[in-house]
Amino acid sequence: MPDHYVYLAGPIRGCSYRGATDWREHVKSKLPAGVHALSPMRGKDFLRRAKKIRDAYPEHSMSGDSAIVGRDRNDVIRSDVVLCSLQGAEEVSLGTSVELGWADLLRKPVVLVMEDKRNPHDHPFVRSLASFVTDELDEAIEMVCSILDVEMEDE
Repeated sequence: MPDHYVYLAGPIRGCSYRGATDWREHVKSKLPAGVHALSPMRGKDFLRRAKKIRDAYPEHSMSGDSAIVGRDRNDVIRSDVVLCSLQGAEEVSLGTSVELGWADLLRKPVVLVMEDKRNPHDHPFVRSLASFVTDELDEAIEMVCSILDVEMEDE
């Protein structure tokens, strides 16, 4: 079976390092062998102590404006599906919104995790760009596996 790639879109700016990585690590741990999670936080261990992540860190080669956009765009392009978690967002994530637009343009299925009507991203564009919507991260992982036609790992 060929490998599959899932891009993990979601807010980063304004989040703590753990806030930006914990849900992504959870998804990664639940995906079966051969399904690879592409996290925009990979290679950013220098942010481990960050209580509130900034937009960009130009002093780090992979974290300047163009580097962030270039890598994230490439990751969306090479992904088979985008899992976007907006759960608990406190402000609108412009980067995530652009990634949803890229996914739509490329006709990538989007599985969206978002609370019903209490999220700052609750907008017709966001809801309409999602192929599947849930308010549960584990259900979103199941949806991703179903889209990719792969069996989830037994726990």
